[in-house]
Amino acid sequence: MYKSNTPKSIAIIGAGASGIFCAIKCKNNNTQVTLYEQNEKVAKKILASGNGRCNITNKHLTPSAYHSQNNSFVEYALKTYGYDDFKKDVEKIGLLLETKEDGKTYPFSNEAKSVVKILTQYALSLGVEFQTKKVESITPLLEQYSSVVIATGSMAAPHLGGSNSAELFAQEVGHNFITPFPSLVQLHVNIPFLKKIAGVKLHAEVTLLINGKKEHITNGDLLFTNYGLSGYTILDLSHDASEALLNYQAVDLVLNLLPSFSAQKLSNHILKLSKELPNFTISDILAGLLPLKIVQIMLESLQIMPTIKGTQIETKLTKKVANHLLQWKVEVTDTHGFRHAEVAGGGLDTTQIDPKTMRSNRVSNLYFIGEALDVVGKRGGFNFAWAWASASVCAQHITK
Repeated sequence: MYKSNTPKSIAIIGAGASGIFCAIKCKNNNTQVTLYEQNEKVAKKILASGNGRCNITNKHLTPSAYHSQNNSFVEYALKTYGYDDFKKDVEKIGLLLETKEDGKTYPFSNEAKSVVKILTQYALSLGVEFQTKKVESITPLLEQYSSVVIATGSMAAPHLGGSNSAELFAQEVGHNFITPFPSLVQLHVNIPFLKKIAGVKLHAEVTLLINGKKEHITNGDLLFTNYGLSGYTILDLSHDASEALLNYQAVDLVLNLLPSFSAQKLSNHILKLSKELPNFTISDILAGLLPLKIVQIMLESLQIMPTIKGTQIETKLTKKVANHLLQWKVEVTDTHGFRHAEVAGGGLDTTQIDPKTMRSNRVSNLYFIGEALDVVGKRGGFNFAWAWASASVCAQHITK
């Protein structure tokens, strides 16, 4: 049924990270490559990545850094085409990299625009044909080209080109598609007086509870917003939280706003200062520990008068305050949606894809790569690393 009348002619749908890289890899092996992109400009997600800096990969690649319903799927690609392979390839074309101590890697220019310019220009110099048009159906392409590669990404960031194209193409040929959900995304929470503390940012420890059970603990930046919570702590646990919400599970966060304190140590600190500075109010004492907006909203929620003087502060009150600041439990009601998500969970069911080739087990000349698959990496360059690795093993098989 699926025939090609042009040997070694390849159609790649989606000119994002995985699509452009696959095109380069295929074209380097003397094939005819046509790259279809629905947007007028290519690689819009690359341009927006890392706040314009582009965290292009990570030195410490490991399968444990990825979420999938088929956890072993990423192993072969990451082993076959890892950090050193990517670094060697891109530095040959002038894209120099700088790797930080934590493994995060950026272009030496510290600019995402440089990445897009170099990869696009190199693809053009090899003779890759770019077609800025939306592909509505892959059936004609499967008959026209010897190989068709789906690199359309996910539903994340629709304003940058994210769409459900991969799902529609999968359904067209009878593939299973796991329901997508936002990942690496901010969370909506049920906090009274939330707007009063919007904009406050601090270092915190955040624990994710699913149906009351501890699932994940993160440390780092926590940002209060008009709609809920953001910051690296929230992004790092958002995948599990979002998936749990999709499955109608109870999702809560426990916020520890002073992770360097134990409850006893914090209680003793407040009590000690109240005795040494009897004219200080409870608000004055806490102002040395936390932003004033947090102090005000916390005292308000505990129904404690902020003007209580040190002479009125007792052990019972200090323990109440300490426990609240270190174990502030809030309900997660929703995510901030696909528009604000960096990536998306779910995707093409990888049990129907060969992990060594990215080829469909239903259609012999059809391939899926990058974020179109049910593979999501952690924050820190892991999703780009998957784009490069999956594109490489796919191109290697196509051009063999």
